[in-house]
Amino acid sequence: MPVFHMRKPETTPAAAPAVRLVQIDAEQAGQRIDNFLLRICKGVPKSHIYKAIRGGEVRVNKGRIQSDYRLQDGDTVRVPPLRLPAPDAPRLVPPCDFPVVFEDDAILVIDKPSGVAVHGGSGVSFGVIEQLRAARPDARLLELAHRIDRETSGLLIIAKKRAALVALHDMMREGKGRKRYQALVVGDWVNDRQHLKQPLLKWLTASGERRVRVDAAGKPAHTIISLLKRYGRYSLLEAELRTGRTHQIRVHLASAGFPIVGDDKYGSDEVRAQFSRQGFGRMFLHAWRLDIPHPMTGELLQLTAPLPPECQRLLDQLEQIS
Repeated sequence: MPVFHMRKPETTPAAAPAVRLVQIDAEQAGQRIDNFLLRICKGVPKSHIYKAIRGGEVRVNKGRIQSDYRLQDGDTVRVPPLRLPAPDAPRLVPPCDFPVVFEDDAILVIDKPSGVAVHGGSGVSFGVIEQLRAARPDARLLELAHRIDRETSGLLIIAKKRAALVALHDMMREGKGRKRYQALVVGDWVNDRQHLKQPLLKWLTASGERRVRVDAAGKPAHTIISLLKRYGRYSLLEAELRTGRTHQIRVHLASAGFPIVGDDKYGSDEVRAQFSRQGFGRMFLHAWRLDIPHPMTGELLQLTAPLPPECQRLLDQLEQIS
C-alpha cells in the first residue's frame, strides 16, 4: 500500500518587532520617559522597559537617558523592539473602570476603593492608573494628578490632558483647593477645631519599609482637624490638608495620641485586630470632599464621595453601642 506523508501546513513567521522613532509633541511633553513607554508599549512587562532604559536601548535625541527623564516638545524617542507576551499568556494588568464622580475632556475624578494602590511599584505589580489605562486603551493620556495611600478610599484625580496635569500640579503646590478626609480615631477628641502643624520626616525601617515621623528636621506640614461626632471612646473627625506630605493625616493624628482605626503603620495592633474580628478589615480614612478650581476653565468644582458601606456600617454599630 502506498504510504502517505502528512505535510505540515506552512506558517508565516510573525514579524519581528522593529525599532520605532517617536516624535514628542506638546501634549506628550513633560511626562517621564518610563511612564511614556509603559503607555505606548501596552502589554510589555515593566521590568523589560526599565531594562531597556538601563541598557541604553531607549534613547532620546540619540542620547542615553535615565528613567526619570522628562520629555520635551520636539524630542525624538528611539523605542527598541520590545517583545509583547505570548497571546495565550495571562494579562498582567486586569482592566478596571472605577466609580466616576466627575469626567470631562480634561480630567477624570474617581472614587478609589480601599486596598488598591494608585500605581504599581514597591511590591505592587499594578495600581489604579495601570488598570485605567488597560480599560481605556484609546486614551491619549491618563496621569495621576496626586496620590492617596493604598488603604485610603475616596476621591482621586486623573489628568486626561498634559495642560490639565501641569495646572493641577501647580495648584496643589500653591495650596489652592481644599482636600478633606473623614477619619475614625481611637480616643475622645475634645476640640471642635484644631490646627496640627508638626514637621514630618520620611525614614526607612530596618526591613526597608517607608515610614514618616514628626521631626524638627522634616518638612512643614499643616492639617486642620474638625470634630464631626463622638462614639464613646472613638471620634469621627474631618481632616483638611493644607500641605500634602506622605502619610500626613495618619502621622499627625497618631502623634497627637489619636491613631486612625485600622492603621497598620501608626495605629494599634490590638484595635486593628478587634475591628477585624468584627468584619472591618481596613483603615478608616476616606477622601470624601474636594473643592478645587477646574484646571482648564477655573470653574470651582465641589465634588464628594460618600463613606463606603463598610465604614458607614461600622459607625452604625458604634452608634448602637454608645
